Amino acid sequence: MLTVLRIKNLALVDHLQVEFRPGLNMITGETGAGKSILIGALGLLLGERADKSLIRTGEDACGAEAVFELPDSAEIDLILEECGLSSCENGQLIIRRIVRTSGSGSILVNDSPVTLQVLKRLGDRLVDMHGPHDHQSLLHQDAQLDILDSFGHLWKERERYEKQYRERAERIARRTELMADDEDLEARADVLKHRVKELEQAALSEEEEKQVERDHALLGHAQRILELSGDAVRVLSENDESAFNAMASAQRALDELSRLHPEAETWREDLRVMAARVQELAVEISRMAAQLDADPARMEWMDQRMTEYQRMKRKYGPTVPDVLAALETNRKKLEDLQSRGERLEEMDREIERLDAALRKEGGQLHEKRAKAAGQLARDITAELNDLGFPDGTFSVSLQASEPRADGMDEIEFGFEPNVGESMRPLRQIASSGEISRVMLATKTVLAKHDRIPILVFDEIDANVGGEIAGSVGQKLAAVAGHHQVICITHLPQVASMGHAHFAVTKSVREGRTFTGVAHLDESQRVDELARMLGGKDPTGVTVKHARELLARTL
Repeated sequence: MLTVLRIKNLALVDHLQVEFRPGLNMITGETGAGKSILIGALGLLLGERADKSLIRTGEDACGAEAVFELPDSAEIDLILEECGLSSCENGQLIIRRIVRTSGSGSILVNDSPVTLQVLKRLGDRLVDMHGPHDHQSLLHQDAQLDILDSFGHLWKERERYEKQYRERAERIARRTELMADDEDLEARADVLKHRVKELEQAALSEEEEKQVERDHALLGHAQRILELSGDAVRVLSENDESAFNAMASAQRALDELSRLHPEAETWREDLRVMAARVQELAVEISRMAAQLDADPARMEWMDQRMTEYQRMKRKYGPTVPDVLAALETNRKKLEDLQSRGERLEEMDREIERLDAALRKEGGQLHEKRAKAAGQLARDITAELNDLGFPDGTFSVSLQASEPRADGMDEIEFGFEPNVGESMRPLRQIASSGEISRVMLATKTVLAKHDRIPILVFDEIDANVGGEIAGSVGQKLAAVAGHHQVICITHLPQVASMGHAHFAVTKSVREGRTFTGVAHLDESQRVDELARMLGGKDPTGVTVKHARELLARTL
């Protein structure tokens, strides 16, 4: 569950903290008080794009923080581990996000920086947010298929089908490329031959590139290297005043000294070793200098070779392995063209095999979808019966189709609100109130199957009349039996069903507007419900009605 939400300098909020409870959390307040700021802050923490215009006037940054307590964090831990992050400690996940007027801001998960893509992946597993404009998603076939597959627990079957579909599509695309117009065939072959020849003649290798770069750097300083090497050799062993000659003089003195003093014998041996090492060092330097080829022709060859490496990398890829991969790719394409007839026959057999496997997977998925469709229709119908449609019927029509990216099915949600009316596609229903109730019924059904722990409803009761508001509240409370639910509502009948109630208020201090959020006790809830029932000046009647609403639910 979401335990704490902190917001700073976002829109009308300077600083606030909300501590949510398990079950159904209701958020109410007058229009314009700032209820949507809470949803906006939560959206930022779940991976939505940042809008810098929301930063509070006069500030250079805004931020939000959420603390989640997860009884089972295995799925979240898997994502964290894939991203090289530590798993949740005791099931706690802390997400922080800062948006700045300058720069890209920062995102931290358990104090480790992450990308927006990682945040979005986590958000998709943590919270299902449903706003007043999301009703329209029910009208689209892709969303309807997603609902059916979620209800039927068919995602693994769908993933297998989609993998087969992608594989077949890749083979078809490759065959199409090979089946280019015959008049272009010779020209394409010539281009590929030129590329292969150019790449083969270049004969690039990572080892040679490194060697050429090293030798080129040495030859570029050859003259100076030779000068310094000569100086070193002369000072070590060739000059009359060389180090070796000086050591030889010292050696003779120590020879005589050793006959006069026993300790000098050790010194004489040390000096002999040092003199030998000086000679060896002079020889090594001389050998290095002799091996250094300062031939201008050699230098010119290296310049040309380095130029060739740069040209080929600009043309075929940023690195030598990329260039070598391009060689193999062009060889394969040329081979395909040169053996076009045989390759087409082979591809046709492969596509036929893949098509048969795809249709088998699609058929199995269709059978399971058809089985789940009937139960989904019955379950949603039952929920709609409690939401003001006692005689309403919901249907899920599924027709077999040719393979598509999401399966081999044409789906259509249908709704018959009243007895005697014909079943109509859901997309033909004009009433937003009906659509919102169908969405709530759908969410109620899916809640028992959905593993996402937190559901957020932003005015899901929009365009719903007061006569069924109580039923809407009861459905939300039922969903809260399986999930933590956070709901923004304008209806007192809905708000009274909450296990916790928060009121959003707006105030003006010293010429600035501030939004605040308070958790209401029972007495304060009566006042807030009375306000919702009767406006700013609640009467004894509205207060009594508010108490009655709470009495029915507490």
